[in-house]
Amino acid sequence: MIHVARPVVVLLYFILYAEAETPPRFTRTPVDQTGVSGGVASFICQATGDPRPKIVWNKKGKKVSNQRFEVIEFDDGSGSVLRIQPLRTPRDEAIYECVASNSVGEISVSTRLTVLREDQIPRGFPTIDMGPQLKVVERTRTATMLCAASGNPDPEITWFKDFLPVDTSNNNGRIKQLRSGNDFSSSFLLLFNVLSISVMLS
Repeated sequence: MIHVARPVVVLLYFILYAEAETPPRFTRTPVDQTGVSGGVASFICQATGDPRPKIVWNKKGKKVSNQRFEVIEFDDGSGSVLRIQPLRTPRDEAIYECVASNSVGEISVSTRLTVLREDQIPRGFPTIDMGPQLKVVERTRTATMLCAASGNPDPEITWFKDFLPVDTSNNNGRIKQLRSGNDFSSSFLLLFNVLSISVMLS
């Protein structure tokens, strides 16, 4: 009985181990952006897999390396943000690639960055009419951040904290985003039970 069961146990172990490994799969991919010279662009890329995929950013087939290019990792290791500031035209105009890889496989997705000069900005291009301000609040109190923007069509406002996108759906209800739009788009970010004394978002 023992001699018969041992190969079965070994085979079952390898089957379970093989099933545990999965190739990378994107959960969030970067989108094409149009920025203004002197401004900033942030591309977001996240992936899942087992082992956890490694995220690499490429520009024209080569890994990005420039003082104006910063890669910020998510705390949970799920991906990163490629932040470019200040934007330069035409040198920053290019196809950028997010590559996710692990021992099982590799996948990639491309996105395009267009950079405009001030005299090329079209009518209706988004502008920030009121940006968030530095807030100093007591611990456990509520902080309210406001951002207002105008454009045609109405701009979509995205919040970042420490250069990473704010996830309002996975924070135990501590952060909520309220939106409104009439002649302009505005977004309120409510931070409940603040854990740090100073809070700044951009």
